[in-house]
Amino acid sequence: MAGRSLTTRYASAGESPGFLLWHATNRWQAAQRAALKPFGLTHVQFVLLASLAWFGADAPVTQRELAGHAGTDPMMTSQVVRALERRRLLTRSPYPGDGRAHALAVTRAGRDLANRAIVAVEQCDERFFETLGAEVPHFARMLGALRHAQVVA
Repeated sequence: MAGRSLTTRYASAGESPGFLLWHATNRWQAAQRAALKPFGLTHVQFVLLASLAWFGADAPVTQRELAGHAGTDPMMTSQVVRALERRRLLTRSPYPGDGRAHALAVTRAGRDLANRAIVAVEQCDERFFETLGAEVPHFARMLGALRHAQVVA
């Protein structure tokens, strides 16, 4: 192989946290896609449906609140919500006091599907992260810190 033409601070790609995260994320996403395939859900559909089920039925949830909880783009959330509504896994209705917003509610079928799928998702996570052993809780805390990191490009 000819000399490198990329100027980087790392001696190898395997030293770059971002590159390693990219690879790990791709492998984890592939595992999740496989785990969710029997349920007919994409991963983002599962995340939004499970998040809505997590909120419960105590108060109306807006699409914006759902997107914020799930960490998804509001426009993409709207598209996925419509797809889940067509499958009768959730309902959308006018939000009380705000004619522009929609109140979302998980249906019984949606709640049942989310509860079946989460078993597969959590088993997939256990298998994927088992190589970390007792460090899984620490790793989860580190990911939580990164989730809220403010990065200015």
